[in-house]
Amino acid sequence: MNLNFSGFNISAKGMSIQRKKMDLIAENIANVDTTKTAEGTTYQRKYLVVNGEKQSNTPASFQNELRLKTTDPEHIFREIEIKPEGVKDKIVNIQENQDGEPGNMVYMPDHPDADEKGYVMMPNVNIVTEMVDMIAATRSYESNLTAFNAAKQIAKDSLEI
Repeated sequence: MNLNFSGFNISAKGMSIQRKKMDLIAENIANVDTTKTAEGTTYQRKYLVVNGEKQSNTPASFQNELRLKTTDPEHIFREIEIKPEGVKDKIVNIQENQDGEPGNMVYMPDHPDADEKGYVMMPNVNIVTEMVDMIAATRSYESNLTAFNAAKQIAKDSLEI
């Protein structure tokens, strides 16, 4: 019996990426008012960059193209070509990046980090953007979990046959 666990692997990768996104979003929200980090700079918004490489999951016999022809010309009037382009499935690099954009200058003359004019450089974290990203990451995590559970149920049902 040949078992294929790629459905589990794909869903697990997706859940892992969304969990990392949620961690960065939580860090951004927690530091929305952090004017000085340990390095002495204003906190910069962090986000996740995921790079993949093209990977074709098409059998070798179909790598170039697949032509479908008819035995009777009245069945289909033209040839159909299917050319595999591959999919981004294999995760190569997941890295954390910081937004290079400066934050807003806010007038707070009593703040310890205020400049001589009374302005403080605030982080470039937009709480609304972070909340929207959090909802999207949560929904994506849930959909990967649903796919994982479906693959698990299929594997379980196939063992009962």
